[in-house]
Amino acid sequence: MTVHVSHLTLPGEKRIGILTLDAPASLNALNLPMIQILQQTLTRWEQDPAIVCVLLQGAGERAFCAGGDIRSFYYRKQEASGAELFEYARDFFEQEYRLDHHIHSYRKPLICVADGICMGGGIGLFAGADFRVVTERSLFAMPEVTIGLYPDVGASWFLSRMPGRLGLWLGLTGARFNGVDALALGLADHAIASGERSGLLSRLAMLDWAGSGDPRDQIDLLLRGLHAEVTARLPAPVLLPHQQRIDALLAGRTLQGVLVQLFNANFDEQEAVLQQAQQICRTGSPISRAILWRQYWQARRQSLAEVFAEELTLSVNCVLKGDFVEGVRALLIDKDKDPRWQQVSPEGEWLDGFYRWPQGSNPLACKE
Repeated sequence: MTVHVSHLTLPGEKRIGILTLDAPASLNALNLPMIQILQQTLTRWEQDPAIVCVLLQGAGERAFCAGGDIRSFYYRKQEASGAELFEYARDFFEQEYRLDHHIHSYRKPLICVADGICMGGGIGLFAGADFRVVTERSLFAMPEVTIGLYPDVGASWFLSRMPGRLGLWLGLTGARFNGVDALALGLADHAIASGERSGLLSRLAMLDWAGSGDPRDQIDLLLRGLHAEVTARLPAPVLLPHQQRIDALLAGRTLQGVLVQLFNANFDEQEAVLQQAQQICRTGSPISRAILWRQYWQARRQSLAEVFAEELTLSVNCVLKGDFVEGVRALLIDKDKDPRWQQVSPEGEWLDGFYRWPQGSNPLACKE
């Protein structure tokens, strides 16, 4: 089983539900069966009065979740008809986004601990949790520009709401950032020591779950105490020291103008992380950059539900006619790291086509 489902019994027949992504060999990458188990279990627990809290975590020492198990899209395209590929992409992304949206609106306290790597689809699980917990080992990124996708799983919504142009930077460059950055960006709430992971459940069990108050207050107090204990041992932020330079590099309202600024920039020895991000953006998919740019500006005016519906359209089209399958081939199948990207202009009618649902009705379309 790729998701381990368990619970801890408390006094008074109460229980804490525990969901552990259990595929450490693949860094707990999400496949469709895992998504389905998570959704079905969360739905069942939400309706079970005995479940008072849910803990979501990853197995192993290296990662919470490194993203989606996307190799399947390459193999499916080799074997399936166009209609079958459409149905597979629609079903995968629809179920993933429904799960992510469910987490954002979950009615019971949900604690997610992102110890180690948390990228792409892992951030989709993490971002909506009630209590988003990082450690000194947390490593985040939305690296979709390198595989011909774009930051999805609700990232259009939360990247566009980050301070300054930092969300735009993360999407355009796939830059990595740590737990301290995530706290400052509003993407995380608390930090604990990685060594405290194993003891977190027992600490939660000691709370007064039979009390009349909101259990979130007790959970928050517990996590704030653990955060205070680890503060001195947290690493320095990776992204935040460069915010002023990033804001200047990405100043402007046209993608073409911003890319010229970014690609022509020179960096000193203290800006090695910016230079690396510049190179990733330069070699990334032009389609991915264009979609990210448009999403960044318009998602600020959209609800989360509207964002997920639009992302479903975009992701399916990235599979059917974009660079996604080619990006998967180059990075994960042949591993030649030489993707043959489609060369497109930063704007134009071609991009409008990615915002049109291919056939029938978008199952996530917001009803009037």
